[in-house]
Amino acid sequence: VDKKCPYTGNVSIRGKIVKGMCISTKMKRTIIIRRNYLHYIKKYHRFEKRHHNVAVHCSPCFDDIKDGDIVTAGQCRPLAKTVRFNVLKVDKNQIFGAARKQFALF
Repeated sequence: VDKKCPYTGNVSIRGKIVKGMCISTKMKRTIIIRRNYLHYIKKYHRFEKRHHNVAVHCSPCFDDIKDGDIVTAGQCRPLAKTVRFNVLKVDKNQIFGAARKQFALF
């Protein structure tokens, strides 16, 4: 049904496989995942928290995604202006409360 689905459509997964937490499901067939990471500051011998938001195409077969779920996404060809990843797997929510600002490494 969905031509941009990696399982039923005409899209191949190649390149990077990334994990992140879903923070927005407001778009049609697209979700936003937040990728948290630590960046080392050599001068202070410490790490700082950083994050990137990634737009990911979500096929209708993954229609039960909620905010806070852990999503595995694979890189594919550009599907839209900002979308270059496709949902491959969803792990259910492990966090209670507001998921948006919680920092967790995967």
